[in-house]
Amino acid sequence: MSGQPYDASMQDAPPTPAERYLAHRRPFEVSYWVVSCSLSALGGSYAKWADYQRLGLALDWWKPLTWSWSSALLQLALVPALLWFTRRWPLHLDTWRRNLGWYLPASIAWSVLHVAGMVAARKLVYITQGVSYNFGHWPAELLYEYSKDVRTFIGMVLLIHGYRLLVLRLQGEASVLDVVDNGLAVEQVDRPERFLVRTLGREFLIAAADVEWLQSSGNYVNLHLDGRAYPLRSTIAAIEAKLDPARFLRIHRSYIVNLDQIASIEPLDSGDARVHLRGGQSLPCSRRWRQLLRERIEPIVAA
Repeated sequence: MSGQPYDASMQDAPPTPAERYLAHRRPFEVSYWVVSCSLSALGGSYAKWADYQRLGLALDWWKPLTWSWSSALLQLALVPALLWFTRRWPLHLDTWRRNLGWYLPASIAWSVLHVAGMVAARKLVYITQGVSYNFGHWPAELLYEYSKDVRTFIGMVLLIHGYRLLVLRLQGEASVLDVVDNGLAVEQVDRPERFLVRTLGREFLIAAADVEWLQSSGNYVNLHLDGRAYPLRSTIAAIEAKLDPARFLRIHRSYIVNLDQIASIEPLDSGDARVHLRGGQSLPCSRRWRQLLRERIEPIVAA
C-alpha cells in the first residue's frame, strides 16, 4: 500500500471532467465506431472513383459506394464480437503470453466473416442493378483480403486495449481493504468491509455494503454503485468468497447482487429470471441460482 492518508472529503468532491465522460461514455464509444467506419467508407469510395478517373475508365457511380460501404458496414457489424473477444482473452501484462495465441485464429475468423458478409451484400446490391457480382477465385481472393484484414484487425485490437487501459486509469482501480488505522489504509483479505479506490489525483473509500452489484469483466470485477463502476483486479469467484454471504449472492456466472438492492424478481419462460434493482438496473439470474435467490429473498420480504 502507498501509506497515503485517506481524505474523506474527496469522496464528496464534484465530478471531474473525466468522471463526467465516464458516466456518459457509451454514446461516444458507439459514435466513434459509426463515424470511423463511415469515414473509411467515404474515403474508400472516393479513392476507387478517382483511380478509375485517372485511368480514363468508365465506372457506374454506385459501384465504388457498394464496394466500400459493404466492407465498412461488415466491419462495424463485427465490432461487438471483437469487443467480446478482447474482453474474454485480454492482453494484459500478466495474461498476454497465455492469450496471444488465440488472436491468430481469431483474425482469420474475423476476416472470413468480413469477406463472406461483404460479398453477400455486394451480390444483393448488384442484383438490384440487374447485373451479377464476381468475387473471383475464392482461395486467392481470401488470402488477399486477409492480408488487408489482419492489419485492420491488429489496429482495432490495439485501439480497444489502449482505450480500455485509459478508461481503467480514469475510473480508478479498487483494492480490498477492511480498516483504516491512524489515517492509513491497512489491507485485509478475510472479509472486506471497505474498498479503497485510487483514481487520477483522488483516493477514497467505499463501504462494501454500499456496492449494489458486481460484474465480471475479464481479469477484473466491476463494483457498481451510484451509477459508477470501479474495477477490482480479481476473479468473481475469489471476491464472492470474501463478501458477506448474508448480504451478497451470486445469481449468474458473471454477476453478484447486493440482496438489499433487489426491488423485484421477474421469472422468465426459459427458467431463468431477471432481477430488478432499486436503482433501475436489471441483472440476469441463471436458473442454477434462481431457487437459492428465492429462498434468500423470501425471509427479507417477510420481514
